[in-house]
Amino acid sequence: MAEKLALVGIGKIARDQHISSIAANPDWQLEAAVSRHAGVDGIDHYTDLDELLEKRPDITTISLAIPPQPRFEYAARALRAGKHVMLEKPPGQSLAECFALEDLAREQGVTLFATWHSRYADSVPALKAFLAERTLKRLKITWKEDVRRWHPGQEWIWEPGGMGVFDPGINALSILTEILPYPVHLSAATLEFPANRATPIAASLTFADPVGAEMSAEFDWRQEGPQTWDIEVETDGGSAKLSLGGERLEIDGAPVIEGSNHEYANLYARMADLVKEGARDVDLSPMIHVCDAFSLGKRVITDPFEF
Repeated sequence: MAEKLALVGIGKIARDQHISSIAANPDWQLEAAVSRHAGVDGIDHYTDLDELLEKRPDITTISLAIPPQPRFEYAARALRAGKHVMLEKPPGQSLAECFALEDLAREQGVTLFATWHSRYADSVPALKAFLAERTLKRLKITWKEDVRRWHPGQEWIWEPGGMGVFDPGINALSILTEILPYPVHLSAATLEFPANRATPIAASLTFADPVGAEMSAEFDWRQEGPQTWDIEVETDGGSAKLSLGGERLEIDGAPVIEGSNHEYANLYARMADLVKEGARDVDLSPMIHVCDAFSLGKRVITDPFEF
């Protein structure tokens, strides 16, 4: 029997990815939506999570597709009510919040899934397998996009806790922490902050690799025209390039995977497995790199930003 699920936050990402992925998975039945401004045709709509929890005790799972700033309170209320919880990325606005939610889920005996959708791109397992059998020499992340296109008018991303350019950049970091056969740590960073904003619009990162590989990342929200979501690697046994955020993979210049995008479908399949197993999945390694960037990063003030 399908698990009854409520989706909290009916914004762009919910409509672009969550709703269709839930509908396509027989393990899930979307029963209700929680949003102050929008609903989903054919299901119950609530403007408050507490009202949902009171009126629909039969719903077992809450998927949170809301900004990170209010996410902790929503997740904590759902967990205390004995619900399984799925968190959009990033899982919170601070590491401490995430640790607290993990502890609460364990105490309640329910599933908590801190999702990283880019990690579930179809090409990621193949790139991970490629690197597992080779010695890495160089890795370069280039993650550049147009914030006006992907976050139109969304002011929360510029507020403390919104992470700025790390909102997309953490997608690249979630892939990095998945494909490497060992952990790395950040050694230096430069963050560019618009003069009128509290979060960065661009970032340059350098990582310390235990085997001596050259490893860096460039994030920028000011790119117009074609968008760039690439990870390039060079090893002692060839090269590989992941592009389009994980939809395409080339090894030694030859396409291996092309035009495949099942990230959110894979997320909901993973969540279904976790619920069946009574397990939790809360990997915070991508967020640790972001927190280290804010801690280590040199702050540079750049031009003001307006939508």
